This record gives sequence, C-alpha cells and structure tokens, in this order.
Amino acid sequence: MAQKHFDLIVVGAGVVGTFHAYHALKKGLSVLLLEKNAGPQSATVRNFGQVVPSGMAGRWFDYGVRGLEIYQDIQKQFDISVRKNGSVYLASDPEEQQLLHESKQIFDTKGYACELLTRQQCLQQWPSLNAAYVLEGLYFPQEISVEPELMIHRLIAFMQQRYTHFVYRNYSAATAIESTVHGVRVNTAQEENFTAEKSIICSGAEFRLLFPKLYNESGMMVSKLQMMRSFPLPDVSLSGNILTGLSIRRYESFTECPSYSTLKTPKHYEELKKWGVHILFKQTPDGSIVIGDSHEYAEAAQSEQLGFHINQDINDLILQEAQKIVTFDVRQIASSWAGYYSQHADEIFSHTSSDNIHIFTGIGGKGMTSSAGFAEENIASLF
Repeated sequence: MAQKHFDLIVVGAGVVGTFHAYHALKKGLSVLLLEKNAGPQSATVRNFGQVVPSGMAGRWFDYGVRGLEIYQDIQKQFDISVRKNGSVYLASDPEEQQLLHESKQIFDTKGYACELLTRQQCLQQWPSLNAAYVLEGLYFPQEISVEPELMIHRLIAFMQQRYTHFVYRNYSAATAIESTVHGVRVNTAQEENFTAEKSIICSGAEFRLLFPKLYNESGMMVSKLQMMRSFPLPDVSLSGNILTGLSIRRYESFTECPSYSTLKTPKHYEELKKWGVHILFKQTPDGSIVIGDSHEYAEAAQSEQLGFHINQDINDLILQEAQKIVTFDVRQIASSWAGYYSQHADEIFSHTSSDNIHIFTGIGGKGMTSSAGFAEENIASLF
C-alpha cells in the first residue's frame, strides 16, 4: 500500500463506521476503513432496511431527518438501493389510534410531514392489508427503504470510486490500537500496521478483539433478532415500510405522546411482549416480503448465551400475529435468520480512551436511520 499514514482510521465497516468514513472523506481527509470479514456481516446487513425518523425521539430524530437527505443525495450520484416509498403505522385498537393522533400533533409541531389515513385509505393504498386489523394509519411520505444486503457494499463502492484518498481493507481485523506521539497506530491480524492522526472504533457487537475489559464493564447489551423472508409474491402489494400496532407501542417517538404513560398491554400481546416481538413488513424489489422481528437480550460479556440457533416457537409467534395483519399466506417462507446488535442505556456507547482514539458503538436499532446524521455531526466535532 503506497499510503501508510492517514488522517483517520475507522475500524468496522458497518453502517456507523462507514458513514464516519464517508463524512471524513467529504471533508477532504484521507481515510482507511478496516473490516475484519469479507464485508459487513452483522446488524448492518441483517435488518429491514427501514429508514424511519418517525420512530425516533430527541436528537436521533434530527439525525434521522438529516439521514434522509444524505441517503438521497448519494442515491442521485450512485445507486445504493434507496427507494422513497414512505412509511405507515397501522393502529389496531383505540389506544394505538389515540397514540397516532397525538403523534401527528407532535410531528406537525416539528414540521415533519405526515398524514392520518382512514381504514379505507389504508386498504386502498395497501390492498394486502386485513381490513379487520386496521383502524387507522399514520403515513410519512418522505421516508425511505434500502436493501441492507446491498446498501453498505454499494456505499463503499461509491466511496472507492469517488475519493482517491480512501482505502478500504477487508479481511483486516484490528487487533491492537495505541496512541503515539504522532496520533495512533493500528495493528492487524495480518501483521500489518497503519498510523493516523485519529481512529474511530465502530465494532458493533464484536467485543473480543479490542478493549474487551472496557466493553465488559460498560453496561453494553446485545440484542438477538429473528427475521424471515418470504418467497417472491408477485400478487402482493405492500410497498414502503409497514409498521404495526406493536411498533406504535414500542418505538421511542410514541413515548413522547401524552397517553403513552397510561398504555396497557392487552392480554393477547403479553406473550409477544415477553419475546420483544413487534411486527414489521417490507417488500423487496423482487416481490419477497421481509417479516419480523423479536428481541432477546444478554450482557456484552455473556452474549454467546443468545446462541446462533433460530427458535421456531418465536418465529411461529411472529407469523401468527403477522397473519392477523395481512391477507396473503405469511408462511410462504424462503429463509430465516438471526441478527445481533449492541445497545447501551445511554442511547449509544461513546468513549474516548485518548485524544486520538474514539469508540462509538451500541447504537441499537437506530443504526440504519440515524447513523448518517450522527456520523456527520461527530466528524465535524472531531475534526
């Protein structure tokens, strides 16, 4: 490699790390992005690909709104799989319906476009919905979808094409990082070493290679999600991000609503709540439907307890509830998988071990929506 010293080394090519690299490149900085695998393997490629600021609260909503602009700006230059098909939240009972109305008032105050839809309007726009489930919908026309198995790889390809001061190295596990008088030195498992002014560590749920003691004492948690994908269903029309009553009860934005504090869990939701199930749908370009998901948790030091198996009982719970929401047969499943993401009680784990070594991980389920905006602000602050 001709260039051995960089302005920034980013460890981890998931969505958090790659967007930090992208915004540094836009500032004219030289960047090395290191990825231990052939490409990102974890949460970034094992999620719905729903970019939904409408589900975020506080600064993460602001990052998400900015993220919509960033995604679409890149899409104009290079196809990273962005589709602007909007998001809808479907209320199935009067409590969820009340939250939709209160949420609309909050978003109107913020100037974030949304529209209440009647049952009939929902069924007209998404004819595959079950009329018996839908009372009302809250629609966000500006929100987008990406294809997670494509997006991050295309984003890296765009960066390689656009920026001559960018180097991407996969199969390059960082095994040690230390401060030096000139910045930082990063050693890899391939016995290479690189230097830079600063480094940013975005290692997701990988806690063993770097700073294991720090992570074990950090309060970090790992969440295991189960998701499924149907065979292509050409007769089904379910465009955009479809979020349901369980999403209304779970997502942070709805906790800002006045009636949220008095929300009760109906008996038929109790078993679903036990496994952290909330039902989402997203139709991919080939016509298949992604359905999920569930949430099981473990502390960072005991993350292996979550296992890599698929619990079919949980998938059955997801599919039973999903079948109440749509009219097509949800059991036409082609594949099922588990995804893992790290999260922290402080919304993200931010740690500076020296002036030149910065850790940002544990973003939880906010990654696809809020990473682009968060990384932009972070790079502006660090440089």
